[in-house]
Amino acid sequence: MLKLPSVDDKGAEPLAEALRACRTHFVWAAVFSALVNILYLTPTLYMMQVYDRVVPTGGLTTLVLISVVAVFALASLGLLDWLRQRLLLRAGLRLDRMLSPRILSRALGVQGRTLNSQVLREFDSVRSALSGTGALALFDAPWTPLYLACCFLLHPAIGVLTLVGGAVLFALAWLNERDSRPRLARAMQSSTAAYAAQEGVAAQAEVVRALGMRAASVARQIGQRRTAADAQADAQLTGGKYSGAIKFVRMTLQSVSLGLAAFLVVRGEISAGSIIASSVLLSRAVAPVEQLVGAWPNLVQARASWGHLVELFKQTAGQERPRTSLPAPKGRLRVEGATVRLVEGGAPQLSDASLSLEPGQTLGVVGASGSGKTTLARVVAGALAPASGAVRLDGADYDARESDELAAHIGYLPQVPSLFAGTIKDNISRFAAARGATPDQIDRDAVAAAQAAGAHEMILRLPLGYDTELGPFGQGVSAGQAQRIALARALYGEPALLVLDEPNSNLDQEGEAALMTAVLHAAQRGAAVVIVAHRAGILSRVDRLLVMADGAVQMEGPREEILARMRAGRPAPAAPAQKDAAS
Repeated sequence: MLKLPSVDDKGAEPLAEALRACRTHFVWAAVFSALVNILYLTPTLYMMQVYDRVVPTGGLTTLVLISVVAVFALASLGLLDWLRQRLLLRAGLRLDRMLSPRILSRALGVQGRTLNSQVLREFDSVRSALSGTGALALFDAPWTPLYLACCFLLHPAIGVLTLVGGAVLFALAWLNERDSRPRLARAMQSSTAAYAAQEGVAAQAEVVRALGMRAASVARQIGQRRTAADAQADAQLTGGKYSGAIKFVRMTLQSVSLGLAAFLVVRGEISAGSIIASSVLLSRAVAPVEQLVGAWPNLVQARASWGHLVELFKQTAGQERPRTSLPAPKGRLRVEGATVRLVEGGAPQLSDASLSLEPGQTLGVVGASGSGKTTLARVVAGALAPASGAVRLDGADYDARESDELAAHIGYLPQVPSLFAGTIKDNISRFAAARGATPDQIDRDAVAAAQAAGAHEMILRLPLGYDTELGPFGQGVSAGQAQRIALARALYGEPALLVLDEPNSNLDQEGEAALMTAVLHAAQRGAAVVIVAHRAGILSRVDRLLVMADGAVQMEGPREEILARMRAGRPAPAAPAQKDAAS
């Protein structure tokens, strides 16, 4: 009833590998489950011996001996039950160590529509299902036939009662699964949407307050939460209805088994000890069904989450493929017919864009709002992969290098500085300490990058200098300070390619002068520089200009030539570099 999506498809191998690594845990948990279920017969056998041997004969020695054996068996049962729970917990922890870094890395590599923005929460759902009561119920379920066989050994009538009762319970469990599945799916989707909306509003709380949108935002979130809560309540009420019916049937069966056993004792067909034994055996035979119904919502959610993880790994299979180590690039950039369509079926944000830039050259990108400048910058920076076409650095396609390795050679300053919680030094160094870089090297490179960005003195004036802690989204510094820190981050490690998107939007005159100096110094050391800007000041010193409109490159060439054509209002033919790149 609960079939998991296959992990044998290409791209999902890491999931299969992680499961194989935990195979020993699951095998031993299954072995211990077998022993536990066999030992669960102890109370039944003990009661039968007491009623059939001890009571009629008054044999106290026999009572002591079977009591010692029963206590030992029950102690073993408790130990084995604890061990199998521990094994499943260890398996969950191992899965977490093996998969959580890869899942996070894969999730960060998904562009456009993500499969699930809360992918780790989905992984936690899978991990808890594999290490919780749901897994134990699945391990216990195969042993139901053992208790059924024991019921038949007591008397065929008791066996038939147990078999019929089990069939009724199984039918109720199937109905529960059929009715609950779509409700649980809607509940999970609604809950995910509600949480995502809440996080989005919380991240923009200042804007919400400033625009007087607090009441409207609260109303929208309450509406989404109410939808999610209603869907969850609907799923729980449906499951509760079947859980109540299953509990009623199970308790009725236990009572009927006692009455039936008593009738058989009166008829002289079974011993008196079988009266209690029949009730205990029937209870154990049907217990896994009740456990499965109780754990079913978690198992269904885990199954859906597992499917999302499989899909995530299949879609990002290329991220971890082996790559040949390439030499550090010099900064020769080629964009060849790059096309980007962010919304499937919609108009392209970038259409067949091509450009060429040599080391040490600076390129200014201009155009009206919505012309595709920022999309081009994201493609050149490696933040966005084109749907078609190619982007090359020193002749190698961007995908030829692992993403972090590629990013080490590219400095990117987005429109929004996008600083993170941590120290200013952490932000400038791109959190190199977490990658194992030495503190001395980080200090030298961070200070050098800040000096190159003209931000060193500004940082020193902050309360703790480079060790000043920033909050989420860079809280703690002004917009202009954040932009200069982000520029230093772009210059960290002296990248061969520098991509700056509206780098002077929040800068004063001093900051803009420092920016221009940083750009010239980067070009002088041989870096290729791409600058997207509206304000003409930053473009006065670039070597080449590229004009965009409606997502396409309209003109590209030497700055003075393009400016002359723009003043004349004439379009220009494709520049030679553009034609070469397109070919």
